[in-house]
Amino acid sequence: MYGCEAWTISKRIQNKLEATEMWFLRRMLRIPWTTKKTNERVLNEANKRRSLVRTIRKRQATFLGHVMRRGKLEHLVTTGKFEGKRSRGRQREKIMDGLAAWLGPGKVSDILAAVKDRDLWRDMIANAYKQGT
Repeated sequence: MYGCEAWTISKRIQNKLEATEMWFLRRMLRIPWTTKKTNERVLNEANKRRSLVRTIRKRQATFLGHVMRRGKLEHLVTTGKFEGKRSRGRQREKIMDGLAAWLGPGKVSDILAAVKDRDLWRDMIANAYKQGT
């Protein structure tokens, strides 16, 4: 998970991360991949919830708060407000879009405003992490 703060997590990558997490859990419990156990049974057996993607999103949100409050070059790159032409074709998914979906209903501008208040930002992250979305 080193450097996961800068990852852009699409639905496809999220599915791969969840599959990897289940693979790790099965290896730790010494459950062969040939046995027909559902992921839910494996999670119940381990008394765990899926937490890898939530942890990555929490780290991304914490890092985003740090970067936005600092207000330097990283702020410009993260918000995408720099001069130049857009490339052709479908636009790439940005970190802000993924975090906006994870943190709940609201626009990116609302999130950028909430980052300025550190206590509010921490509460938003904690609530999103508890909900497990």
